[in-house]
Amino acid sequence: MAKAKHRTAFGIDIGGSGIKGAPVHLKKGVLTADRLRFATPQPSRPEAVAETVAELIGSFDIADGMPVGVTFPAVIQDGVALTAANVDASWIGTDVDSLLTERTGHDVFVVNDADAAGIAEMEFGAGRDSSGVVIVITLGTGVGSAMFVDGKLVPNSELGHVLLHDDDAEKYMASSIREKEGLDWETWAGRLQEYFAHIEFLFSPTRIIVGGGVSKKHENFLPLLDLKTEIVPAKLRNEAGIIGAAVLARKEQKALAKKAEASGDEPDTHRAHDTKSTKGTKHGA
Repeated sequence: MAKAKHRTAFGIDIGGSGIKGAPVHLKKGVLTADRLRFATPQPSRPEAVAETVAELIGSFDIADGMPVGVTFPAVIQDGVALTAANVDASWIGTDVDSLLTERTGHDVFVVNDADAAGIAEMEFGAGRDSSGVVIVITLGTGVGSAMFVDGKLVPNSELGHVLLHDDDAEKYMASSIREKEGLDWETWAGRLQEYFAHIEFLFSPTRIIVGGGVSKKHENFLPLLDLKTEIVPAKLRNEAGIIGAAVLARKEQKALAKKAEASGDEPDTHRAHDTKSTKGTKHGA
């Protein structure tokens, strides 16, 4: 039973309009139950979102000790949100790990949303078995990114904000810009060509993976790009964030248990009951 237990973790994807979650089979990279979606509270302040996350988890019958991975639209360092995109600004400076761990009673590990999607693609999707520098770019309202070097995540890369025409690249070539300006596929592909050629020059990747909702129509624009680097569509799409967050949660929980064991502490001590979960969270009013 213990072995089966460790094949599953819970993933949650927090966005500006919705919070989605489901348990994930970590060997197969699939959801083990239909995902649930709750509306993101408005305003999306920390306490309100934490309550919704707890309610979402409580809607499933998951085992005590199962880790929970949570994607968040922000730069995340040591569990703390340093920015906030499409959520309330009071999240900036919040120890998201601690807040959600305390509120849910589960070990919660928070990760940047694009990084989570990238983790899923590297484990189960278009990046599987890839080596060298692999870059995952998500095209949507903005441009998210995840970078990996020999399979290891370089967190919070934010490559949608590289300069292109003296401004954030995403303001020129995001999927939302294509829709807003009514660009045809060929014209938009020309903008993508400029962007990906710039990324190729800066990082010399071995593979570029393109995700986001528009990747479902990849045949309309990817063949129009002329790069030295192999560029392919993402495979997991809408479930990538949930799956990637769950994968990261189990890995982080194992790493903490190993560290505790090496220091002589009980290896099965849960973060939900340690000092991190009881210290004051740094969330806004």
